[in-house]
Formats: sequence, C-alpha cells, structure tokens
Amino acid sequence: QVQPVESGGGSVQAGDSLTLSCTTSIRTFDGYGLGWFRRTAGTEREFVAAINAAGVSTDYADTIKGRFTISRDNDKDTVYLQMNKVKIEDTAVYYCAASPLSYCTGSACYNFWGQGTPVTVSS
Repeated sequence: QVQPVESGGGSVQAGDSLTLSCTTSIRTFDGYGLGWFRRTAGTEREFVAAINAAGVSTDYADTIKGRFTISRDNDKDTVYLQMNKVKIEDTAVYYCAASPLSYCTGSACYNFWGQGTPVTVSS
C-alpha cells in the first residue's frame, strides 16, 4: 500500500536513543521527498526533519537539531529517524510523510501520511 507505515515508537527514558522507521510501497520511492513530523495532544503538527529524494540534503527543526538524524535507504524504500538524547518534550506521535516533490520542508507538499507511531519519554 502507498500509505507510509511507521514503526519503532515506544517508551524510553530521557537521554536514551530510539530509531523510528517508515516504509512505503510508493512505486517511485526514490523520487519522493520524505519527512518526519510530530504532534502532541492539543497542538498542531510540527515539522521535525526532511530529506531529499537522493538522500543528500536534509533539514531539521531547531528543537531537535544535533540530536535527531534523518536518513533513507532507497533500496529498502525506508526512511529513518535516529533520535538521540531524547527529552521529555520529545514525547509525541511521530508521523512519516512522502512528497512527490524531491525535497519538501513544509507539511502542505506532502501527499501521503502514515498513521503515526507514539514516542513517550519519561524522566
């Protein structure tokens, strides 16, 4: 199915590491820009990270810059979000998204969204 499917969420302690994965059966996966977003209860969806189709350009939200890394494996049709030194404020549902544009950092250009995977960070 085209809809991205996230995995890897869970409960961790502050300072731990966690890796989220997202796969999709988009036929031309290697032509799509990919992104991660997150949402906490009562807030708008927030941009986290984006990576271009070739996997050589990335962008990050200031709140996670230096701690999270986005990467992709076009042979496996998978995008990852490596989360290091997580903080309590990183608690959210994390969503993977795919854009027909080769690079997209705004939610409006993403056509396909996953159902989300929850991440809970405790002290």
